[in-house]
This record gives sequence, C-alpha cells and structure tokens, in this order.
Amino acid sequence: MTIANPVLPGFHPDPSMIRVGDTYYIASSTFEWWPGVRIHESKDLAHWNYVGSALDRVSQLDMRGNPSSGGIWAPDLSYADGRFWLIFTDVKTVNGAFKDCVNYLVTADDIRGPWSDPIRLNGVGFDASLFHDDDGRKYLVQQTWDHREYHHAFNGITITELDVDTMRLMPETTRTLWEGTDVKVTEGPHLYKINGWYYLFAAEGGTQYEHQESVARSRTLDALSFEVMPNNPLIGNYDAPDGYLQKQGHGALVDTPAGEWYYASLCGRPWRHETEPSHGVRGWCTLGRETSIQKIEWDADGWPYVVGGRAGTRYVPAPKDAILTEAPEDHSQHDEFDADVLGPDWNTLRVPFDEHMGRVGGGSLTLRGQGSLCNLFELSLIARRWQAFDFDAETKVSFDPKTYMAMAGLTNYYSDLFWSWAFVTYDERRRTRVIEVAQNDNGDYTSFLKDDAIAVPDGADVWLRTCVRTSTYTYEYSFDGDTWHEIPVKLDAKVLSDDYVAQRYGGFFTGGFVGLAAVDVSGYGEEAVFDHFDYRELA
Repeated sequence: MTIANPVLPGFHPDPSMIRVGDTYYIASSTFEWWPGVRIHESKDLAHWNYVGSALDRVSQLDMRGNPSSGGIWAPDLSYADGRFWLIFTDVKTVNGAFKDCVNYLVTADDIRGPWSDPIRLNGVGFDASLFHDDDGRKYLVQQTWDHREYHHAFNGITITELDVDTMRLMPETTRTLWEGTDVKVTEGPHLYKINGWYYLFAAEGGTQYEHQESVARSRTLDALSFEVMPNNPLIGNYDAPDGYLQKQGHGALVDTPAGEWYYASLCGRPWRHETEPSHGVRGWCTLGRETSIQKIEWDADGWPYVVGGRAGTRYVPAPKDAILTEAPEDHSQHDEFDADVLGPDWNTLRVPFDEHMGRVGGGSLTLRGQGSLCNLFELSLIARRWQAFDFDAETKVSFDPKTYMAMAGLTNYYSDLFWSWAFVTYDERRRTRVIEVAQNDNGDYTSFLKDDAIAVPDGADVWLRTCVRTSTYTYEYSFDGDTWHEIPVKLDAKVLSDDYVAQRYGGFFTGGFVGLAAVDVSGYGEEAVFDHFDYRELA
C-alpha cells in the first residue's frame, strides 16, 4: 500500500496527528470557517474519512466579526486518561502588532463528540499544544507572541504547567524551552518523550515557501535546555523549487503499533502560468495548505530524518501493519437539499447556518439576502473547499429581485477581500432581471458585463455553472439546464490563492471555496431558492 500525498487535499493545514490503538486521527485548522476544527480518521495513513468537527456549537466558539484568516489556528489533538483533548486558538487580530488570541481546551470521550464547552487558558501566543508527561503532569507548549516593535514578534517556545485538578494554568511555572534558530518565526510546537529524550518539533521560516520544521531535544524541561538537531531542518522545500510538494512543515509525529514512525505536515501544491519562470515565481496554491505524510526514521544519534530526503516525496510506503481503510476516491458532491441540515461538506463563515441566513430541506435551500460578500458579521453564504485543480460546480436558482441591491448566485471565494461570482440581480434601466459577473480583488470591485449583462426571460429560473481549470476559471449560464452558454469573462485563479493574498494582506492561510450566496444590501431580505448543488472533480 502507498500513501499518495497530499492525503487531505484542499485547505487542511496544520495537521495534528495522533494514534489511539489501531486508528489514526488528524485535526486541522479551519480559521474563520464554521464548524471549527475538522477531524479525519484512518487505519492505514493513506485513506482518510471525515468524522466531524469538534467545535459545532455557539457556546464553544464565537467568531462573529473575526477577520479573514483569523479564528481557529493550529488545533492540537491528544489522547490521555481515557479521553481526547483538544487545544485551539481563536485569533481576533491578523494585521499589525497584536494578535489578540485566546487559547482554549475542550475534551471528549469519543472523537465524534460531543465535545465539552471550552476552558479558557491564556493568550500568551498561538499554536498551543498539550503535552502529557509520563509522570502524570501536563503542560501547555506554545509559540509566544511579542507585540513590541523593537523585538522579533516570535519570542520562542514557552511551557506552562496545567493544574489537572482545576484545569487552570499555573503562570508561575512558565519558562522558555527554546528560542528557535536563526531561521526565526518559530511556531507550531509539539513535544514528545521518546527513549528518555524530550523532542520538540516546531515550524520555522513562516508559512510560505521558506517554511520548514525544526527539531530540538533535551533530557529535561528546564528553561533553554534544548539543543538543535545537527542536520536541521527535518523537512522543508525552500531549496527544492521543483518538488511536487512545497511549504512542508508544521506538523505532528506518530508511531505505528509495529514501531514505525510517520510525520504529518502541511504542504502546498503550486502551479504557474506558462509565462512565469519556474524558479522566479514559486507559484500559486489555489487549493490552500493541504496535509501530507512522510515516513520518519532515526539515525544512530537518535535524531529523526525524512526517508527520501528533507524535501519529502509524493509517494510514501504505508505502514507494514496498515489496515485497509475504505474512503472515497475523490470529493465530488451532489446535494438535492432534502435533509433539514446542511451536509458535512458545507461550511459557513464565522457562525453556523441559522434562520438569519435561510433554511434548508424538502428539496431546496433558501438563502435570505444579508450583507455583501465583504461582510464579517451578516452573510448568507454556504461553501465547500476546492479539493481539485479542475472541477465543475453548478446550481439552479429561483430569484426575483426588484433592486440592483439584491443579488444571488454562485461564488468562488477566498475571503472577504478576494472573491468573484456570477449572480442574478435587477437592472432598473432595462426593468428586467440580469446575470452579471463581478470580482472583488482586495477591495477593487469590478462588474464585467455592465450594460451587456445577460437578460433573464420573464418567469425563467437560472442555472449557473463555474468551470475551474487550474490557472483560470469561467462562469456559464442556462435557462433550461441543458443548453449552456459561457459568459465571456475568464478569471485568473491565482487571485484566490494564499500566495496572491499574501502580497496584499496579512491573513493568507485558507484556500479557494465554491458555494452559494444571497445578498440584499437594501436590508429587505430578498430570498433566493437553490434547487441543487453539484461539485464534480475532473480526472
């Protein structure tokens, strides 16, 4: 059996991987998307199934107003004392000197939940993890954020003991374990005890193409007692621009029942336009940061290394004791909206789907127009991850607006600053409904059709489709569901990539989504009815 990377395609960053018995689990970051913290399981490390999200109640998580790429950063999953533990960070500020983050703890007896309401721990820094020592003591290990402009913002990895009786941290025990290397941007720490050594795995170099994973170790948890691995880093693609996988780092280590070792890491798969030089433009990761798995072995001095080299490999041997796990071959989705709850592929922004957004069931989804796609508070949008470079997605919408301020349609979306959509609205000069295509590029809003917006026949429903082909994408429309017409607007997919967003905004940690939205900035709540949604990945 072979592990084909990435194992979790499309926006599944910061994997925290553990094993309980013969089953492996991965928790990944979700940032501003609801529900929070996606969890997958596998028995072979090659095939993974989504089992649920840990944060699915408003009592656990309030992200209303969170900035794009704020919210849930780098959850840490662990298992001890017969239950699952999850640490997560809710980040309220992305740009500027401050992060305003809070770290929380939730627990569950079953990985599928229910998970407890959160215990507030601290706000010292993000990317916190929980280490369960073999003497029964527990520690919060975290990146430490320094807002002072005359210091480097990433101020080492600190550790603080958790009182297991009160479930409160003991600040008086806080100490810095490791300051990191000269690569800096030291974050994402995970601590392990192996053969009498405490091994600290931490990401460095930032989350773009300089990203890597460093390792240090110590016999104790004393302050500044950790020595860096001589052949550091463990993994990184900063000097391997031609590799299929890029940006690897920030992950977690796991052993198999038979004693093999594997490391789960975030990664990116960039593409480039034909006119772009391969070593001048590292590329555009429209699928966001994904999850890959590499095999680990240990040298004679007890240091880990990646089998196949620190750049990692696309294909990795599965564990010798792997138990075949059945999982879908691709992530295509068809939804007739028969159920009265949204399916597991769907996500909303910051808050759960509720009566303010609309209703679902009985064969349709009704979205009630709220704020624009730039809105951080009131937004009627449901969307799913891009999980393939080439796919088609379509829907049918019934919508009869009487003002240009009311719009409903199909969107390709990265964040409130970067998105496009094809939508039905009203043209008051022509006194008819029309189809328009628009894009928001860091606040630069462009209507492409304007006076040539496509008139909708009286009484007709509208089918909309998007065709994404790696580097570009288009929109199409139909009035009968059989005969389709391409709208003459070809959009550059890079605008929906981490790498493009990073040039303009400090939060560039998610990935492309495709979905359905209704907007009514007049405030009268015009409703749009969607008959179905189909997302079809292309071979």
